[in-house]
Order: sequence, then C-alpha cells, then structure tokens
Amino acid sequence: MIDLLDLHKHFILTHLKEGDVAVDFTMGNGHDTEFLSKTVGENGHVYAFDIQEMALESTEKHLKKSGCPNNYTLILDSHHNVKNHVKVPIKAGMFNLGYLPGSDKTVTTMRKTTLPAIEAAISIMAPDAVIIVAVYPGHPEGEAEGKEICEYLSGLSRYKVCATQIKILNSRTSPFFIVIENKP
Repeated sequence: MIDLLDLHKHFILTHLKEGDVAVDFTMGNGHDTEFLSKTVGENGHVYAFDIQEMALESTEKHLKKSGCPNNYTLILDSHHNVKNHVKVPIKAGMFNLGYLPGSDKTVTTMRKTTLPAIEAAISIMAPDAVIIVAVYPGHPEGEAEGKEICEYLSGLSRYKVCATQIKILNSRTSPFFIVIENKP
C-alpha cells in the first residue's frame, strides 16, 4: 500500500535542500516542522504557524526532544497571515489540514483562512518550489475545504504552477493530498 506520508516527504525532498527556507502552515504537534527543520539544517530556516497556544507548546517540546537545530520560528497566528511574518521566498510549504492531533477536535482549519493561506503560499514560492496540502474530507468542513481548494487550483495557469492531486479512489473519506509545484 502507498504511504501518503512517505510520498509527502518524497515530493518535499525533490525541492528542499540544506540552507533553504520552508513553512509549516499548520504546525500541530510539530512533526512536519521537525522534518522541515532537519532537512534545511542549521543554515536554513523554518517558519511554523498555528492558532492554538497548545500547538506551539507541544511543537517546541517536540523539536527540542528530537534534536532539531535552532533554525525555526514558531508563530501564534493564522497561516493566512504568512506574508506578515515571512519576507523571503520559500522552497517548500506543508499544510496538514484538519484538527490538532490529540485535541478535542473542536478547532479545525477553515476554508475562510486556508484558501487565502494557499494563495499567499503560492505567491511567495521561490523558483522550483513545492507546497504540499494534506486534506481530510472525513468531516464536513474538511470535505468543503478540499472541494474549494481543488476548484481554486484547477483555475490556475499550468504555466505558473502544476497542481497534482493524489487520492485513494476507492475510499471517499480517506485523506488525500495536493502537490503544488512551480516552474524552475
């Protein structure tokens, strides 16, 4: 069976190198932040966003425990405000939509901020960059969020970005992800 997390990493690693800048748009408990931090190394930088203080605390503990270099900035703000915090082009971005793992699931990512965050992420991509968007259609907001993101990306010029959806076809509510790559 295909492991979606392994595929995320494959696509990220084809673009992201030591010394690059990356963004974790939904830091959660910090696992994607850790992956990005270790990939860009001491000379790179990772910005990570979440709106929940609990996510920042959990991520900070996780990054220290896992031996990440001190190359990250944890930001308590919505991902759609990325351009207020990140002033340089990025080589990679990761969105892991839904809710904070281990939480009561009352706070989820929302269409009203996720789509502007994806638009902002695309606008700050360096040449030959990638953005991964993991979508969880198993709850009503996640399903609506996924549809809106796919509609938006379908309307973009293929000469600007290539948006590819990777989905398990025989499981309607299984997570899927989108790879957004721009031209070198």
